[in-house]
Amino acid sequence: MTDALSIAQALLRCPSVTPADAGALGVLEKLLGDAGFDVQRVTFSEEGTADIDNLYARIGTAAPHLSFAGHTDVVPVGDEAAWTHGAFSGDVKDGLLYGRGAVDMKGGIAAGVAAVLDYLATNDGKPQKDGGGSISFLITGDEEAIAVNGTVKLLQWADARGEKFDHCIVGEPSNVEAIGDTIKIGRRGSQSGTLVVDGVQGHVAYPHRASNPVPDIAALIVTLSNEPLDRGNAQFQPSNLEFTSVDVGNTASNVIPAQARAKFNIRFNDHHTQASLRDLIDARLVAATGNRIRAHIVWEPCNADSFVTRPGAFTDLVTAAISEVTGRTPDLNTGGGTSDARFITRYCPVIEFGLVGQTMHQIDERTPVSDLEKLTKIYRGVLERYFA
Repeated sequence: MTDALSIAQALLRCPSVTPADAGALGVLEKLLGDAGFDVQRVTFSEEGTADIDNLYARIGTAAPHLSFAGHTDVVPVGDEAAWTHGAFSGDVKDGLLYGRGAVDMKGGIAAGVAAVLDYLATNDGKPQKDGGGSISFLITGDEEAIAVNGTVKLLQWADARGEKFDHCIVGEPSNVEAIGDTIKIGRRGSQSGTLVVDGVQGHVAYPHRASNPVPDIAALIVTLSNEPLDRGNAQFQPSNLEFTSVDVGNTASNVIPAQARAKFNIRFNDHHTQASLRDLIDARLVAATGNRIRAHIVWEPCNADSFVTRPGAFTDLVTAAISEVTGRTPDLNTGGGTSDARFITRYCPVIEFGLVGQTMHQIDERTPVSDLEKLTKIYRGVLERYFA
């Protein structure tokens, strides 16, 4: 079982809805262990959170060191009865592989493992025939939830052991329409908060005895939403603030509420740090409220800074491997949500390249088997170029 389809099916048949592992890491442990990797299973825990099993496997001890990273945990399946094929069946129908995680991202992991095993089998079992080079896998079971006991701690553990990474590929579904159209070279940061406006509760028939926070929060929402945060740059689109809910906790139509709250999220580029972004929004709020409106922002903890891997030799190498297989020149992009690459960037340059993401997190998540095969060939081409 060394081809990408067989590996993907074995992983898909493990119902590893986060934070459960359900045997998924065991599949990889056996495959990589049999191929000569030094495989370590590491469990991390934190009060109030689930214990998470993670896997680190490395073959070789010398530089250059190329790592493949990913996660075997998946999101819940939703209404399983609505699936055309079982959510954990790994069925293939009309050339499509079905299952939760087929795209995000057990398929990407399977392609990476298949490519590495094939590369080693034709290279005397070594990254480089002269004994140089290293290949590793950083696999977590804690990406789709709170991401506390996964990649961030696995990297800290590896760093404490003296592990050094030169480059990393995360097998997230980066492509938009077809294999080879997009490499993610970075991601925007994500910062959430709640705008709180305090009023004075009272009877609607006597508004002079109250202070209604609803019109005030509505005006502040418009003000904070409409003023641009920046204009973006060559690598990033402009930062964006979006309000996602408004709540006054009031069920009575004849009572002016005492408080109004509005949740928001900001996806921000590298024009900002967490601290500078918060300072900017707080300052704009002060300017908008004047002396009458009592308002403040409750900021949520943030572990998602923006990052970018600047185009250069590594992105050129991956682009060449993609073009050879697909004939496409990928767009170097930083759009979309967050991923564990935000942690890896602290240790080495990192990119994301995997399957097409159109069905991720959906009912009937699926990928063409031909895409699995193409991705495996691309990863194989990356390995050949990287260790040449």
